[in-house]
Parts: sequence; C-alpha cells; structure tokens
Amino acid sequence: MAITDSIKDAVGLGDGGSSGGPKTQATREEMSAARLPLAYRDSCAHLLIPLNKCRYDNYFLPWRCEDERHGYEKCQYEEFKLRVKKMDEMREAKGGARSN
Repeated sequence: MAITDSIKDAVGLGDGGSSGGPKTQATREEMSAARLPLAYRDSCAHLLIPLNKCRYDNYFLPWRCEDERHGYEKCQYEEFKLRVKKMDEMREAKGGARSN
C-alpha cells in the first residue's frame, strides 16, 4: 500500500478495498438517525455525520473539528470534480452543444 493510499483511506476517499478500510457510504438509517437534512444526504454523508457530532460536542467552536471539516470539504470538492467531468463527457458526446 502506497502512502497516498493510506492518506486517502484516512480521510475517507480511499476505495476501502478488501482490507476492510473505512466505509464509503452511509446507509439511509445512519443518515436518518443522525438527522441529516435531505440536501446533505449524498456520497459524503459518511464524513458529515462525525463532523456534526464533533461540532455538537465542542459547542460549534470554529477552531475545533478542523480535520473532520477538511475531510468533508475535500470529499465535496472531489464529488464536484466528478460531476464536472461527467458533464464535459456529455457535452463532448453532443459535439460541444450546451444543454441550455
């Protein structure tokens, strides 16, 4: 395992693989139990649940929970890049025509 793979696994972006790494998706029951709003129930919810718990436990102090917040924001950014890539592929398939 490369060092980058272990870092990705640590922040929740690794593939998890067969080594029993961190899970990559939160179940509907977990999201419901954590009372996540529907708008935040996405592929990064497994990072938002512990972030919200940390925020609650630390009275929402901005200098606390920085590692959890960074992991969640990185997950959101990676998800955004995947959406942009998919949209570019769709646009490429249409010959560059925009949908709007």
